[in-house]
Amino acid sequence: MKLWGGRFLKEESSEAAAFTHSFGFDIRLARQDVLGSLAHARMLARQGILTQGEGAQLESALTQILGEVELGEAPFDPASEDIHSAVEMLLRERLGDVAGKLHTARSRNDQVVTDLRLWLKEQVAEVDRLLLGFQAVLAVRAEEHQDTILPGFTHLQHAQPVPLAHHLLAYFWMLERDRGRLADCLRRMDLCPLGSGALAGTGFPIDRHFTAEELGFSGPTLNSLDTIADRDFVVEFLGFAALLMAHLSRLAQEITLWAAPEFGFVELDDAYATGSSIMPQKKNPDVAELVRGKSGRVYGHLLGLLAVLKGLPLAYNSDLQEDKEGLFDTVDTLTGALTAFTGMIATARFRADAMERAAALGYSNATDVADFIAWQGVPFRQAHEITGRLVVACVDSGRRLEEMGTEELRAFWDGFPDGYRVPDARASAAARSSFGGTSPERVREQLSAAAALLPPDTLTDARARVNG
Repeated sequence: MKLWGGRFLKEESSEAAAFTHSFGFDIRLARQDVLGSLAHARMLARQGILTQGEGAQLESALTQILGEVELGEAPFDPASEDIHSAVEMLLRERLGDVAGKLHTARSRNDQVVTDLRLWLKEQVAEVDRLLLGFQAVLAVRAEEHQDTILPGFTHLQHAQPVPLAHHLLAYFWMLERDRGRLADCLRRMDLCPLGSGALAGTGFPIDRHFTAEELGFSGPTLNSLDTIADRDFVVEFLGFAALLMAHLSRLAQEITLWAAPEFGFVELDDAYATGSSIMPQKKNPDVAELVRGKSGRVYGHLLGLLAVLKGLPLAYNSDLQEDKEGLFDTVDTLTGALTAFTGMIATARFRADAMERAAALGYSNATDVADFIAWQGVPFRQAHEITGRLVVACVDSGRRLEEMGTEELRAFWDGFPDGYRVPDARASAAARSSFGGTSPERVREQLSAAAALLPPDTLTDARARVNG
C-alpha cells in the first residue's frame, strides 16, 4: 500500500523502492508513531472532525497495535515504505475504510518529525540517567583517593602534583557541562510538530494544544514551515554527543596510558579488558580504546547532517530521511560507551604507590620554590630564573629538589632561611589553596558540591557498585 499512489500510472520500480524505503531503520519509531496517531485520533473525534464512534474504533485498534509494538509482536509488512505506511496498513487490515480517516489533517511530514522528537526525548532521559551514574562513580572514586598524589601534566610532561581526586573530578565537571547542554537541547526539542501538515498547517479545526499535551510536549510549534524543515534539535543532540564523546575519549586516552607498564597507574578489572590471541601476557584496555575510536563516528554523524541541511530549501525534502540512521547510531554509541565506561572506572584499581612514585619525579615541585622566593619580595621572573638554574644543577647531579640542603640552596639564592626544605609532591599539592585548587580543603569543597548535584539513590548505587 502506498499513501500517495493516486497520481501515478506505474508501480514504483524495485530499484527505486530499495533505495528510498526507510522502514528498515525507522521501525525504531513504531511506538512513537502509534502514540502520535492515538493523540491525533482523540483530537479529531474531540473536535468533531470524526464521529465519536470512528474515534473509538481508531483508538481501540491503535491501542492494540501499541501493545503489540511494546511486546515486539506487531505484524508489520516488511515491504512497507516506512513505519507510517506500516501502521496505517495494519490499521486498514483491521478496521477497513475508517482507517483512512486517521490521516485527516496531517501529513507524513509532521508525523515523522513528531515521532523523531518523541523518540529523542525518551533517549535524552536515558542518556542523562547514564551520565548521572557515571558522574556518581567518578565522585565515589574521587572520595576514595583524596590522599593519592600523582603528577599533573602539561605537554605530557610533569608539571605540578595533583590529588587523584582532583583529576577525576575534572571529568565530573566536564560531564556536568554536558548534562547542561543536554537539558538545553531538550528544552528546545520539547515542542509538538503535529498539526503542521505537509508545510502549511490545515483548514480543519484541529486543536494542536490538545495533541501537544496528550503527547507530553510543553506546547505546539509556532511556524508550520519551520517545523517541517527543522532538524536543529537533532543537530544539537549530535553536537552534545560529539562533545561528550570528546570528554570520554580524553579520559580513555589517559586510562590507556595509565594502564601501560611505563605508567602503571591503573589496573583494569578483568571484566573490562581483553587479551591477545597470540601473546598470553596481554591485558588490553579495549573499552577505553573503543570509546576513543568511536568518538570519530559520532563526529561524522554530526558533520553528515550539517552537510545535508546546508543547502535545503524549505520545507520538506527527502534528504531529511538522512537524519535518522546517524542519530540512531549515535544514541546506541553513547549509551554503550557510558555503560561500559562506568563499569570500567567503578572496578579499576588505581595504583596509589605508582602514582606517588611518579609524582616525586620530574621536579614538579619547582614552582613551589619559585613561589617561595617571590613571597620574599623577589620579582617572580627573577624567582623563576633562580629556580630554573637550581633545577639544572639537580638534573646534572641526579638529585631531587627536596634533597637539597639549605646551604646548597643558598648557592643559588642567599635568601633561603635556616631550615628551609623544598616541599615534596604531597606538600606541594596541599599548598595550592586557591578556590578550585588542589589543597585538601578545596578538594573536599568540590566533593561536597559534586554530591549536592547527584540524586542520593544514584550516589548510593555508585558506592555499592564501587565497593561490590
